[in-house]
Amino acid sequence: MLLNQRFLHSVLLAALMFAALTSAKAADGIKASPEKEKELIAILRSDAPPQDKAIACKKLAIDGSSESVADLAKLLSDPQLASWSRIALEAIPGTAPDEALRKASESLEGRLLVGALNSIGVRRDANAVEALTKRLSDKDEEVASAAAVALGRIGSEAAAKPLRPLLTSGPAKVRSAAAEGCVLSAEQWHAAGKSAEAVALYDEVRKAELPKQRIVEATRGAILARKDEGIPLLLEQFRSADKKMFELALFTAREFPGSEVDKALASELAKATPERGALIVQAMADRKETVIVAAISEAAGSGPKPVRLAAIKALSQVGDASSVDALLETAVDKDEDLALAAKATLADLPGEKVNSQIAAMLPNAKGKTYPLLIELVGQRRIEATPALLKAIENSDKNVRSAALIALGETVSLKNLPVLITQAISPKNADDAATAQQALKSASVRMPDREACATELAAAFEKAPAASKVLLLDILGDVGGEKALKTLSAAAKSTSPQLQDAGSRVLGKWASLDAAPVLLDLAKTAPAAQFRNRALKGYISLARRFAMPDEQRADMCQKAFDLCKEPAEQKLVLDVCRIQPSAETLKVAIKLMKVPELKEDATQTTLLVAQKLGTKGINVSEQLSKAGFEKVKVEIVKAEYGAGATQKDVTAIVRKQVTDLPLIELVGDGYNASFGGDPAPSTVKQLKIQYKINGKAAEATFAENALIVLPMPK
Repeated sequence: MLLNQRFLHSVLLAALMFAALTSAKAADGIKASPEKEKELIAILRSDAPPQDKAIACKKLAIDGSSESVADLAKLLSDPQLASWSRIALEAIPGTAPDEALRKASESLEGRLLVGALNSIGVRRDANAVEALTKRLSDKDEEVASAAAVALGRIGSEAAAKPLRPLLTSGPAKVRSAAAEGCVLSAEQWHAAGKSAEAVALYDEVRKAELPKQRIVEATRGAILARKDEGIPLLLEQFRSADKKMFELALFTAREFPGSEVDKALASELAKATPERGALIVQAMADRKETVIVAAISEAAGSGPKPVRLAAIKALSQVGDASSVDALLETAVDKDEDLALAAKATLADLPGEKVNSQIAAMLPNAKGKTYPLLIELVGQRRIEATPALLKAIENSDKNVRSAALIALGETVSLKNLPVLITQAISPKNADDAATAQQALKSASVRMPDREACATELAAAFEKAPAASKVLLLDILGDVGGEKALKTLSAAAKSTSPQLQDAGSRVLGKWASLDAAPVLLDLAKTAPAAQFRNRALKGYISLARRFAMPDEQRADMCQKAFDLCKEPAEQKLVLDVCRIQPSAETLKVAIKLMKVPELKEDATQTTLLVAQKLGTKGINVSEQLSKAGFEKVKVEIVKAEYGAGATQKDVTAIVRKQVTDLPLIELVGDGYNASFGGDPAPSTVKQLKIQYKINGKAAEATFAENALIVLPMPK
């Protein structure tokens, strides 16, 4: 009988619940509840539907005791509930579940019997050995196989004894199951200290004619159970032409205890093919506690390319100061792949000793190694300022460039003036761009940004005109009060170049701290173009950043008072649309009185009001004072398209009707809202026939325009 959909859904939920309950019980030491057990037993005895009984079985795995066993045992013959019953029986302590499962196995057949035998194995019932042994000759191979695995789970010598003859006789399926049972038994023997007996059993399995998976399992066990004496057998698998056995060797090597195997792996590496050697290196590196780093460093320095690449990558995990020399040599190799890999590993190599070694080598370095070491100083942020300051005087451009970049990553505030000098007055013109980027990198990472800005501002006062813009840009990245003051002064200076740079940087400021400065600049900047730029930056702050509604509305009003052009005034309305609130609604309503803005401000007012309405904010009084009243809007017909190609969108538009003459579509644009583009690559329009308070009218809107329905005349 098939389980119905509802039952499957219920038992799935039960399984999830059971996982949570058993985890909680294990973690918190929850004790079984006799009261809950009685309630659950009552459900099993009732006429409750199967899904309820399945959940009860699950819960009895937590709260069940020997009192539940009889009722659970009755379900072992129920095709729908047998598996749920067994979950509880497997978990309940004591001998009662064992007796129930053994008794049931005498009368059950087929899949129900297989399930019972599996549960006997889970409980490792030693008293079931005789019954399970009899089942080994069952004509049903599934039953015989389940019995064999159950005997293996029990794991005693008595349980394993009847399995051994089956390794070489009987049906193939049962032989495989017997081998699985033998491996399970041998694992328990090895764990209990009976390694010699385990080895013998593992060897019987791996020498029999069985599926490859069983041979693999037994070989792994035979290697590990032999301990150090298993290393030759492990190496045999490394040399096997069989890919599965080689993979077994890789897996087993990673879990092999002790350090002797590390020596064997290092020796085997030299004998392996390049492809296999690369995999062996990875296995060596995964043995972090006992790995022979010198062997991997040696492999990184010479040999087949695949092995070298694998070794270089492995050193990023297990390498130390002893690996530096080999990696440095490879990092200047002609082979680009090897060189790049070595450089990456040198940058990642763990340990302060590595840093100390690199710093110690730097003063005496020569050739290609010199700029490489400098680069590493920067990447690893090693303190080596004296050596770097010396390097920026080098005649080799590559050395100077590497030193400047490294200083950008390592220089302290104390030595920042050196980098400033290099950026604004380089001895070599070719170094200018690199020094400027290095100064920016150093400045933005300084922990004390005010102190950093003070250094930059002092340099700004003395810098040549060509370098002042650079320093203003960097001050903008640093931020803070001192940077704001310096930029403000520059924007108000008599230099058009500094006015341009100062207003530009301030216009992109990333905090509200710049608001007073930008507002002042919008009033007092020497040139109109820079006043306008400052004003736009001020409006941008009002649009982008979180602040109290009153503050935003105040900023909008102050900005509007300074606006000279309708385009600027509309930017204030944009703030109201993007940041709707009762306060910005007041601003929009106020701007309706400006003749040039009346239409845009009216649309903004309606849009803000609608957004506030969806949040439950009552703005009817404000709208009433502004001349708006609630209206009854009826959409007669709405079409979207071009020429003869029109799509009826009446139903879609009707769904968006409110008590305001505003239609706000849910999609991003007309095409998205109306389910597609009816006339691709063509300018389209939306035509709406409607009534407001019973009066008919018609309006046409350009594609994606805000839909505000004009009041009928």
